[in-house]
Amino acid sequence: MIDHVLARHPPVSWLREVYHATFDHAYPMHTHDDWAVMVVDDGAVTYGLGHEAHCATPAALTVLPPGVPHDGRPAVEGRTYRKRVLYLETGWLPPAMAGLAATRPTITATTALTAARQVHAALEEPGDLMAAEHWLLTVRDHLLTHLGSPEPTPPDAPLARRLRALLDDRLTEPTTIAAAAEELSTHPSHLVRAFSRAYGIAPHQYVISRRVDLARHLLAGGNRPAEAAALAGFYDQAHLTRHFRRILGVTPAAFSA
Repeated sequence: MIDHVLARHPPVSWLREVYHATFDHAYPMHTHDDWAVMVVDDGAVTYGLGHEAHCATPAALTVLPPGVPHDGRPAVEGRTYRKRVLYLETGWLPPAMAGLAATRPTITATTALTAARQVHAALEEPGDLMAAEHWLLTVRDHLLTHLGSPEPTPPDAPLARRLRALLDDRLTEPTTIAAAAEELSTHPSHLVRAFSRAYGIAPHQYVISRRVDLARHLLAGGNRPAEAAALAGFYDQAHLTRHFRRILGVTPAAFSA
């Protein structure tokens, strides 16, 4: 019996669909066109992938490659399981990774699991889609390392400076890592790693901190929190309040008072 199913399509680069489900369903052998990154929050799922049997649990991240048949069922008959799945475009990873992932679909590194959970957390907060991009790229890096094909990160200070200038110029405008990478003629993963290495902060964190600083000046100048949120590029006042309090320890309203 299906208890809960939710599917949605956030406007995030590479992300085709987010799927949440709580049920005891056993599904037959099938394939899909996308990469599937699965977090099991409760219970466990046994599944066949290719010609091997595997088990997905809350202790690890499960990655199912496109085009490879798999099935699935509760690890304990009659018990429900709860899972969250990110369906990602085929081009999210190099084509050669599909065959490797079919033999090693379980990533036990806690940092990879944490990154996947951060994707879901960012998707729950309006205005944090750039953070979701960042964590998707982090999951990608972990998977490439897991499969024995890590991408090197040579220092690239000129590229980092170009991205910083771009982010500064468009501080209050909606910005995505994917669009910036296309404009700067580089891969999004390399762009994020170069920036983080040069400045010790991820691009999305840099943007948020700069916007909070701008909002602080606007509040000090007499703008109301809702006005400051809009002028500083936040999604809404709640978005400003969440990050303002996290960074400065007080709400915008308390700061104004």
